[in-house]
Amino acid sequence: MLLPDSRPYPLDHLTLRGLDTAIALTSREGDVTYAALDTLVGKVASWLTGRGLNQGERVASWLPKSQMACILPLAAARAGVIHVPINPMLRRAQAGHILSDSGATILITQPQRAASLENGDVPEGCTVVPEADVQRATEALTAMPCSVRDPNELCAILYTSGSTGKPKGVMLSHANLWLGAISVAQYLELTPHDLTLAVLPLAFDYGQNQLLSTWAAGGTVIPLDYLTARDVVKAIEKHGATSLAGVPPLWHLLVEADWPHGSAASLRRVTNSGGALTPSLIDRMRGVFPTAEIVPMYGLTEAFRSTYLPPALVADYPTSMGRAIPFAEILVVRPDGSITADDEPGELVHCGPLVAQGYWRDAERTAVR
Repeated sequence: MLLPDSRPYPLDHLTLRGLDTAIALTSREGDVTYAALDTLVGKVASWLTGRGLNQGERVASWLPKSQMACILPLAAARAGVIHVPINPMLRRAQAGHILSDSGATILITQPQRAASLENGDVPEGCTVVPEADVQRATEALTAMPCSVRDPNELCAILYTSGSTGKPKGVMLSHANLWLGAISVAQYLELTPHDLTLAVLPLAFDYGQNQLLSTWAAGGTVIPLDYLTARDVVKAIEKHGATSLAGVPPLWHLLVEADWPHGSAASLRRVTNSGGALTPSLIDRMRGVFPTAEIVPMYGLTEAFRSTYLPPALVADYPTSMGRAIPFAEILVVRPDGSITADDEPGELVHCGPLVAQGYWRDAERTAVR
């Protein structure tokens, strides 16, 4: 398979290193090679199919960035079910809304989170399964082989933050997630030698793509649940992370943090979404991350991501939203739908295979969008 600019697909390079030795995941539970990751994904997929789930049933997870949380997006896709990740920072009532709205059949979580749920939070027909039970049950299972799915088949529902009301479920297909991973791996120029420190919630498209784009390029993901900026600083220094994705509130914390001399030198890129970077914040980031390219990015969950500003243009055009990412077509249109002239204001329209399939069980809002 070729990327749009005719370079080889990133994983072609990974085979030169060996699936049995290249590390896909480094977590508190240890290192996982690409070969082991495939086996773990297959075992969890076997467990899901063994529960008697039908194609398209929803499997929710409410987990920190554990090994299981990283595996489930791929395992659910392989098993033909729909993964519904719940942000671990959400309160029980918010988690209950997502469980009810999605119609989840299973919730995989940890005992302390399960204990916080009250009567009515878990809908009838939904079984709560401890993460540790899934891990034990999969040990003796045979890994399910890679499956061939319709690219347009749903494999995930990601819920918006709910800033304008209750969280809405955005339906994503295999193609949405797959092409999003390839797109980001290409324009960020990720390689098998990259180490991505994954600090963003995996329940968000930006956070989940930390996993998928790094793995598309054959790199290593280091998931981190952090409490303070110092936790992020220490993790970058410990692992020699090369890639870090964040949002403006995190960058404000990090530019104020105490960085030991040379501790940020491993970073090759820092990426931003979830809000615009101001010119003054960009200047401060340059001072903290002198060896890193700064890549501002823009988008919505409904279309994954629309544009990025190439690092070479950030200094001269810090407030620009940049150019369309691979697989996206970005238009500016008038109210009648015609294309605007240069410098004429209009509505931004995103077209192409990265656009989500719609809102879950909300045909009216889907039609409006």
